[in-house]
Amino acid sequence: MQPRPGAGAAEGGARLAKTSKTRAATGRKAVEATAAKAPAAGKAKAAAARRKPASTRASAAAEAPAAGKPAPKSLPKATADLAVAQPVMPWLASYPKNMPAEIGPLAAPSIGELLVVACRQFSANPAFTCMGKTLSFAEVERLSAAFGAWLQSRGLKKGARVALMMPNVLQYPVAMMAVLRAGYVVVNVNPLYTPRELEHQLKDSGAEAIVILENFAATLQAVAAKTAVRTVVVASMGEMLGGAKGLLVNFVVRRVKKLVPAWSLPGHVKFAVALKQGAGLTPKPVEVTADDIAFLQYTGGTTGVSKGAVLLHRNVLANVAQLALWVEDAYTVKPKPAHITYVCALPLYHIFALTVNALMGMQQGAMNVLIPNPRDIPGFVKDLARQPFHIFPGLNTLFNALANNEEFHKLDFSQLRLTLGGGMAVQKSVADRWKALTGNHITEGYGLSETSPVATANKCSSPDFTGTIGLPIPSTEISIRDDDGNELALGEVGEICIRGPQVMSGYWNRPDETEKVMTADGYFRSGDMGFMDAQGYTKIVDRKKDMILVSGFNVYPNELEEVMARHPGVLEVAAIGVPDEHSGEVPKLFVVKKDPALTVEQLVAFSRENLTGYKRPKYIEFREELPKTPVGKILRRQLRQ
Repeated sequence: MQPRPGAGAAEGGARLAKTSKTRAATGRKAVEATAAKAPAAGKAKAAAARRKPASTRASAAAEAPAAGKPAPKSLPKATADLAVAQPVMPWLASYPKNMPAEIGPLAAPSIGELLVVACRQFSANPAFTCMGKTLSFAEVERLSAAFGAWLQSRGLKKGARVALMMPNVLQYPVAMMAVLRAGYVVVNVNPLYTPRELEHQLKDSGAEAIVILENFAATLQAVAAKTAVRTVVVASMGEMLGGAKGLLVNFVVRRVKKLVPAWSLPGHVKFAVALKQGAGLTPKPVEVTADDIAFLQYTGGTTGVSKGAVLLHRNVLANVAQLALWVEDAYTVKPKPAHITYVCALPLYHIFALTVNALMGMQQGAMNVLIPNPRDIPGFVKDLARQPFHIFPGLNTLFNALANNEEFHKLDFSQLRLTLGGGMAVQKSVADRWKALTGNHITEGYGLSETSPVATANKCSSPDFTGTIGLPIPSTEISIRDDDGNELALGEVGEICIRGPQVMSGYWNRPDETEKVMTADGYFRSGDMGFMDAQGYTKIVDRKKDMILVSGFNVYPNELEEVMARHPGVLEVAAIGVPDEHSGEVPKLFVVKKDPALTVEQLVAFSRENLTGYKRPKYIEFREELPKTPVGKILRRQLRQ
């Protein structure tokens, strides 16, 4: 059952789509005129008030400081001097030359159709390469048609959810495209999930089918009977590499490295067998529209319970179009290559790589170099040495690890056009080292699963690292708001709110959670705190949520606490994030013992059984008691001090 879409999101997307084509020009003129006039503080506040809804003007006027007086004491000193009224879309004046303020009509009514068109347009070009095996665009179309037809033959109806639980292997793009063009919904699953985590996602999404790499089949075995999954397709690392090489890879993975625990899934079908059977079938035509669901992209939230962000085809298509416009700016510095190569080290089940690498890459006719295990830095560097690469999306932790590898220093970076940083904050020290090493700066962007994902980005042509999350990309608006939903002046810290056609329609079957994050005028509340400067650049200063960000992955304290509290030796537990030079942040637990004999080692072992790697606490501290409010709520903020 599809949740009731957030009305604000739907209306905001429709409103943006219908905006006049003259908005870019008039917006720039308005911004330039405002900047030229440089109004006094009092006039600026009045201008800001005029932009707010009538119901908020009175309170805003009452709370606003008089002209010439300092900003409120609660405002961080670093931003106090920046507090001026926000003109209409100040970021447009900072846009790259010839960058439109709006995207045009969507290139296709569905992602499947967009990808089919790309496959036919670039049929002879390489699309994906992994472990020495390359698939052309024509092959991706043929294989996805076969697998889509096979899924249809299993009796799945339009809109059925199909889970994909694989790292970056060739089967992923084939399966993803097959699911979408056959009229189904992709449910991306982290292959490192524990049985508990997998069970929740499969049950919550109502997935009826799953494509899983055999390395993780034992996890599925533990929970399959408790879910609605009836069609299981099992892939292997070597099956698409062909011939002796494929057999050798499977032998090494299974027998030498012992990466495939024993498993049993009665009735499963091998991925290669499904492709062979599907090749003899004719895909049934399915009408897929822009308003149909494309992905359930699971994320956490205010409760810490993983929820599916409902991304419609039009949400993701809009973000692909936005990004395709934005990256063109990079080619004003170095010419656009005839055949673009992307490095795909981030997992395709993560929204960043899914949209930026798989979807935008295919739309551009680019080749993606799939890296199944980017933690193997020496192996990763060897893969990079095999061909020139032009666009490199990544995380701060990945860039840092590569910069510390001597073999990486020996690579040829002359063809590198664009390095995209996302998923977590890029540290200036890492950005400086990367530029000194590669000659290419890191262009930092920002987004969430709920925004398909990109909402803002720095200019690709900029020679410098700004330390901000950049400007709203075309057709996107950023509003900085206080707890009451009032828009704040430039320089004032508040919650970053996002409106645009890439914003999700809501959370799957969770209208209560959707209501919490969507405003009446169509903005998505990000939960991140930041401010916008006079040039339209936004800087994040803190997170409103207690979320812990580990190497770009969200870890929610509530989930850690709920899981670890199950240990019979634990009386109370609280989780926070603490800084870590490698991962940005790591979880730390504070535990009050129920069993005096409880040890750190016992808790570590328990976390290994119940939490995937990045969620496990790196530090555990025992306390006699935890700080609480008068009503008994644990005060995490005191634990951070």
